[in-house]
Amino acid sequence: MSQGKRVGIVGAGNVGATVAYSLAMQGSCHEIILRDNKMDVARGKALDMSQAAAAIRSHTVVKVAEDMSDLSDCDVVVITAGSPRLPGMSRDDLLMINANITREVISDVAKYSPNAIIIMVSNPLDAMTYVALKESGFDKNRVIGMAGILDSSRMAAFIQEKLGYGGGQIRASVMGGHGDDMVPLPRYSTVAGVPLTDVLSDAEIEEIVTRTRNGGAEIVGHLKTGSAYYAPAKSTTIMVEAILKDTKQIHPCAVYLEGEYGFSDVVSGVPVMLGANGAEKIIEVTLNDEEKNMFKNSCASVQELIDSLNKNDFFKGE
Repeated sequence: MSQGKRVGIVGAGNVGATVAYSLAMQGSCHEIILRDNKMDVARGKALDMSQAAAAIRSHTVVKVAEDMSDLSDCDVVVITAGSPRLPGMSRDDLLMINANITREVISDVAKYSPNAIIIMVSNPLDAMTYVALKESGFDKNRVIGMAGILDSSRMAAFIQEKLGYGGGQIRASVMGGHGDDMVPLPRYSTVAGVPLTDVLSDAEIEEIVTRTRNGGAEIVGHLKTGSAYYAPAKSTTIMVEAILKDTKQIHPCAVYLEGEYGFSDVVSGVPVMLGANGAEKIIEVTLNDEEKNMFKNSCASVQELIDSLNKNDFFKGE
């Protein structure tokens, strides 16, 4: 049991609160500390979760950080803080707003929890992971973006829906950035070890790939007033637990590349081994020409966002 472990969560909205609830229900850590600019909402949620933990006799305590200094000595800090895209706001506007929020939050995290592993959930995910890495000054294995597990789980759910069987035995694989340019990999996707191509037609696979790319938008379309949070939160929780329990499991996560897959100084989703030191190893899978091309396009999209930050002198004076 990982007694004494502390997890900080910055942003107690739907995703952040659901991460906290999942961790509390699993008794994965000793203490969860919620930080939000709506202090009373964070207090109410923390009380509610502590009582839920008491109901199942979990030892986890959920607290509120009155100030960023209360997020001290955390083992893992999850960042979900950020502004949603509002009407009339360009992608660049959102990028700058969330980059500034991320910078502010990360400087405090680096100050009060200098040994923490940071998991980024804020959008645009890959660019925010890049900002967090640069702002924190942490080693690249300690700043990881959550997207690949979510995208893979969406693909797996769509495969199950299409097949009508194989639940719990589907392994879907998605690489690349979190967005329209993600790279679903049917070749590396299986049902109980059977290749996807043996159980579905090319047209069916193509339909699943397209639906996976639009997975988040499909949910927004139904909810109308918000976006997905159960699957993003559970995907984040899986990463937190792999780190706290030092499982060495392989999961697709957004990390900083330094030559892997032929790319450098950019963040993209690739399979990594998660353990106590974060993304301890990047796994390089063999891609065919089509997959390489999709991955290249995905990295180019993230590079555009990074270039946009540079154009606005975001990293000046670093």
